[in-house]
Amino acid sequence: MSEVSVDAVGEHVSEVCVHRPPNNFFDTALLEALADAYEELAEGTSCRAIVLRSEGKHFCAGLDFANNKEQDIAALYRNALRIFAAPLPVVAAVQGGAIGGGLGLALSADFRIATPRSRFAANFSRLGFHHGFGLTVTLPRVVGEQGAADLLYSGRRVEGPEARILGLCDELVDEDHLLSAAVAYASTLAGAGPLAVRSIRATLRQGLVERLRLAMDHECAEQERLRRSADFAEGLAASAARREPRFTST
Repeated sequence: MSEVSVDAVGEHVSEVCVHRPPNNFFDTALLEALADAYEELAEGTSCRAIVLRSEGKHFCAGLDFANNKEQDIAALYRNALRIFAAPLPVVAAVQGGAIGGGLGLALSADFRIATPRSRFAANFSRLGFHHGFGLTVTLPRVVGEQGAADLLYSGRRVEGPEARILGLCDELVDEDHLLSAAVAYASTLAGAGPLAVRSIRATLRQGLVERLRLAMDHECAEQERLRRSADFAEGLAASAARREPRFTST
């Protein structure tokens, strides 16, 4: 099976599913496959809304830094921009964790359906690292400037009920109903005038891709700089050992 599959799940609704369980870590190849799927669906005539989901315990744990130390972050973000630029509305079904870059992927969607046990975290500071995946732009759009500062500075985890209050997700449902709820939400979007929805979405997101491009350029530069720091090495070691990091830089 391909690591990204596309299936029709309702009238004018297609599911794009990531198959890298249990954590669904991404890399450039996976984001390229997602972007390809989005663009192909948009070029066709049958799909009007997309459900983004993943197979396994967690929605997405971002990039596996421990095993992708040489990942070309700039190439990864070029494909992330293609995901943001695709014209169809997307509803993400978020089970388990949307962590680090996985939170960035969740926020690339227009809407998020989650469960009380879902959790969201921009945990970059806990790794001694700079955030990425355009969270500079997308996180304040969802939770406001103050909320974004709280989540990015602290790296703290937000569980389903608080995520709903903050706006990180749009609906909370039982785990057994997560996919069906996401499909139902997407079906509502698909039932509206398709030209109108694309036009309205383009208006609401006007300038977003360019702002993301600039933000990702800066995020990438900061990530490359901090990648060489002792704090990042300590953050990775602490994460692997499931202990509190002991940062030493000032």
